Formats: sequence, structure tokens, C-alpha cells
Amino acid sequence: MVSDKKEFDSFELIASNPYRMSSVKNPWTTLSGEEKYDNRWINVTEYQVLNPSGGKGIYGKVHFKNKAIGIIPLDENNNTWLVGQFRYTLNTFEWEIPEGGGPLDEYPLDAAKRELKEETGLTAQHWSMIQRAHLSNSVSDEEGFIYLAEGLEQGEKEIEETEADMKVWKLPLSEALQMVLAGRITDSLSVMGILKVARLKGI
Repeated sequence: MVSDKKEFDSFELIASNPYRMSSVKNPWTTLSGEEKYDNRWINVTEYQVLNPSGGKGIYGKVHFKNKAIGIIPLDENNNTWLVGQFRYTLNTFEWEIPEGGGPLDEYPLDAAKRELKEETGLTAQHWSMIQRAHLSNSVSDEEGFIYLAEGLEQGEKEIEETEADMKVWKLPLSEALQMVLAGRITDSLSVMGILKVARLKGI
């Protein structure tokens, strides 16, 4: 398993694929760009472009100022932990894996350790990066990293102000998997992480 983002830098599609990522030329031409919105988490820029057919148009890009970090904590009995909170954007209460943001200049693993401790109180002896993902690559550059955390020890949570309503639920990974398959868990990092760990562990 991959333990750090650096090991993804030379990642390519399988050798038999004729369209290697590093060999495909960018067919878009950027004519100009104008910042439309900025806060401490995101920046929105509108670009004037020529599309791959040569036609003029616009392209809006949301730049994320943090990496998306997700963690699947797993104990020796294949139990995991979900966190539940009310998501402002969806106007619903959602169950998800422990997750949060990591500064762009911070190693994802350091952010993962911090987020797991903050949201669940757990620390882990063994960490493995199991998935890297771009979460909405048609409109944003947000990059996500998912870790499997094992060798767990329970401590005190250190939740942030915006997480005051957060609930923590320990349950079998198999039950979390069924929630994904039934559409009861919809967060992208959670879906990817739970499916990946279930596959790795044969659940």
C-alpha cells in the first residue's frame, strides 16, 4: 500500500493503455482569467477559453485551498467509526468517515492523523494510504487522500467549533458497507474508502 503522496507522483495508467496521461497534450487554450470570489477555503476564477474544437467560451474553476482527507479506522474485529453531522450545503444530517481538510503544503498523512484524533479521539499505530481521488474534476481541483488506520487506541476528541453537533458511531465495517450499497452514505470519500477497505479485507 502507498504510504505517502510522493509515491503517486509518477503514477500512470496501465502500460497497455494507448493514452498515457503524460503524453496527452492539453487541447484547451486559456485567453484570460478573472477572480470572481475568494475566501479562506476556496477561490473561484472565470477563464475565457478556446475549447478543444476552437470555439470561444468560459470555464469556471473552483480552487480548493486544502486537500480533502478521509480516514477508515479499523480495529482487530473489523469495526470502524463513522461521524455524523448536519451538512449545510445539503440541508441534511449525514453519516461519513472521519474526514477534513489538510493545508496544501502539509503531508496528507499528518492531516489524517490530526483529523482522526479531533473527530473520534482515536490514534493509530499503522497507516496506509489506500486511495487518491479528484472529487469533482470538471469544476474543481480538489484532491482527496484516503487512509486506512489500524492499531487503534481511544483517547479524547478535540472537535472544532463547526463540529459541535458531531456524533460518533462505532459499528462493524460490514454494516457501513451495507449503508453505502443502500445509498445511505453518499459522501464521496466515504463511499470510496469503505468500498476499498471492504475489498482489501475481503468483507
